Amino acid sequence: MSMNISRRDFNKMFLTGVAGASLGLFGGALPAFAARHRVVVIGGGFGGASAAKYLKKLDPTLSVTLVEPKAAYVTCPFSNWVLAGLKTIPEITQTYTALANRGITIVPEAAVSIDPVKSLVTLKSGKVLNYDRLIVSPGIDFKWDTIEGYNQGLAESRMPHAYQAGPQTELLHRQLLDMKDGGTVLVCPPANPFRCPPGPYERASLIAHYLKENKPKSKVIILDPKEKFSKQGLFTKGWARLYPGMIEWRGPAAGGKVLAVDSSAMSVKTDLGMVKGDVINIIPPQKAGQLAFIAGLTDQSGWCPVNPTSFESTIHKNIHVIGDACKAGAMPKSGFAASSQGKVAAAAIIRLLRGQEPAPPSLVNTCYSLIGQGYGISVAGVYHLSPEGIAEIPGSGGLTPIDANDDQLEQEAMFARGWYNNIVRDIWG
Repeated sequence: MSMNISRRDFNKMFLTGVAGASLGLFGGALPAFAARHRVVVIGGGFGGASAAKYLKKLDPTLSVTLVEPKAAYVTCPFSNWVLAGLKTIPEITQTYTALANRGITIVPEAAVSIDPVKSLVTLKSGKVLNYDRLIVSPGIDFKWDTIEGYNQGLAESRMPHAYQAGPQTELLHRQLLDMKDGGTVLVCPPANPFRCPPGPYERASLIAHYLKENKPKSKVIILDPKEKFSKQGLFTKGWARLYPGMIEWRGPAAGGKVLAVDSSAMSVKTDLGMVKGDVINIIPPQKAGQLAFIAGLTDQSGWCPVNPTSFESTIHKNIHVIGDACKAGAMPKSGFAASSQGKVAAAAIIRLLRGQEPAPPSLVNTCYSLIGQGYGISVAGVYHLSPEGIAEIPGSGGLTPIDANDDQLEQEAMFARGWYNNIVRDIWG
């Protein structure tokens, strides 16, 4: 199957809310089941909430239970905007009221274990849920033992990762507000793979935006263990234009790999010595969320292998893993990718419960980044199944042109807002 979508049409899809997880799969609800099947979804983020909504949309008689301990979900997309003062936490917080009104049972508890043999989910309270099919969307966890001196307690007090939006975002924002003019902010991304590949570089951009407006003598240093990063040419061009001399990127050859931290001295150790920072944002290496490990859904990589047609685990039958935790071939770990996978998993489960084979899906991803107010960039792609797994269709989607003019860059920033408004309405609305 081939699919070529012009960049203009691709962006238009997001603005009109048409773009979905698998193009063409959702023409309308399928006929209802003769018997009521039970599907449990664990995790109420982009992947889990999308899956729950579309399961119910495809068959309103299906019993769908969403297990999510938090009453509200703060989105990682647009959380960097909070650091620049362009958004507030309430503006990027989603609730589950609309999903409950659709007939989805919301269980405000944490799942603590899964029995794949007996098809049972045990909750923190001890309550047990039965399922015919289970979707697990546990997000990410951090490898706390990879950077000497860095741990969860330090992240919560002095060196936030801010890669799970909410209190961590607020802590990093307060530190920026309290920092003196002339201070240095260190942003330390992890090695691949990790959630939202352009995220640390948008963060550096929007921190610089805040500093330029409020503390212009300050600077941002990015200490990066990677030789290259997502949208690198577009970011570096934007930095040179908007923040000349304010953002410095150091790759591995320039001492970009963080080996250890010294919280008392507010410094990090690299191959080329110590680097001091007034605000230090350490983003640790990542792995699948803890529940995936407890349930035995991960392999030696720390992520969850899945059948790319249905996102069913290749380790445990009748359990589907979506979002950042799964190994999805060429698809990046992003909120939009998770939503796409949630919809594909929902469609596949409907067919599997009917004794039918899932249809080969097409998946979509896009990622917008704001470099400055009115200066946006993006990358997008359409994915399909190949003999090697999920692969990007050549020529699909695309990247903001490196020679984009001011009107195009401003339009990309507008598209970013439209994309966000549409995707949260599609999932939680």
